[in-house]
Amino acid sequence: MSLHFSCTMCGRCCHDLRLPLAVDEALAWIARGGDVQLFCDAIVWPQEPPERDALAQHRRHRSFAAYSGVLPVRVTVTLVAAFAGPCPHLRADMACGAYDQRPRVCRIYPAEINPFVPLDPAVKACPSDAWSGAHPLLMHAGQLVDADTAALIAQSREADRRDRVAKAYLCMLLGYDTAALANEGFAVYAPQRMRLQAALQAAQHASAHVDDAEPSSPHPWHVITNRSTTLATLRSIGATANPAAEAPQSAHTPAYLGFFADDTANGDRRESPDAPGTDQL
Repeated sequence: MSLHFSCTMCGRCCHDLRLPLAVDEALAWIARGGDVQLFCDAIVWPQEPPERDALAQHRRHRSFAAYSGVLPVRVTVTLVAAFAGPCPHLRADMACGAYDQRPRVCRIYPAEINPFVPLDPAVKACPSDAWSGAHPLLMHAGQLVDADTAALIAQSREADRRDRVAKAYLCMLLGYDTAALANEGFAVYAPQRMRLQAALQAAQHASAHVDDAEPSSPHPWHVITNRSTTLATLRSIGATANPAAEAPQSAHTPAYLGFFADDTANGDRRESPDAPGTDQL
């Protein structure tokens, strides 16, 4: 099957987003007056997967090693420019006011960065006429035809691998040590802009002087969840796990963005079912 695409300047893809950013892009976003959050999730990692397990290797290349209690995990930290309504750089004519400095994920859209997520026009914000057969060919037989987009995707994946060391340093500098379980939600930190900028710069500088292809966290991590079965399972295998609603409150307590109903305390609490801009990585 072939997919054709051309932007119609509708502006729909520039509203209500959580844009994943590389470390250098996060610093540029902050410098332009934007705020950046940290979305943290962790996956249980009792042993190294075989090289042929492409999905596990994709996850590995985006994360750093850590422990939660006695349980080995890998923590993924995604730097996110989150905003409600229009992007702060969207102009009235629906053009991008920071076009030359826009994040890589914006340049890649509507293609997918995650190799295990197929491009589906039905889940994109673009109107149907953006996919007209009269437009340039974007994909054929499941493969990207556009060489520039393919190169940007490769750059994005390389940035994920490169930034793992800086992200491990960043969490240490900020005192962040809590993650949600992967595929169940995110622990969301929203540090003050200037504090994050300083920590990012320090983490970027420190990581540039470390030749560490496999970064690891120097401190233990906690896992939070809003599902009672997950909580029981994590505790049974030695993790330090707590209900998201009962996490000890402090300056470092993250918000919880869950994909499922909360059944750890009472059944009428509900969390957001999706996290646009992050679940396609």
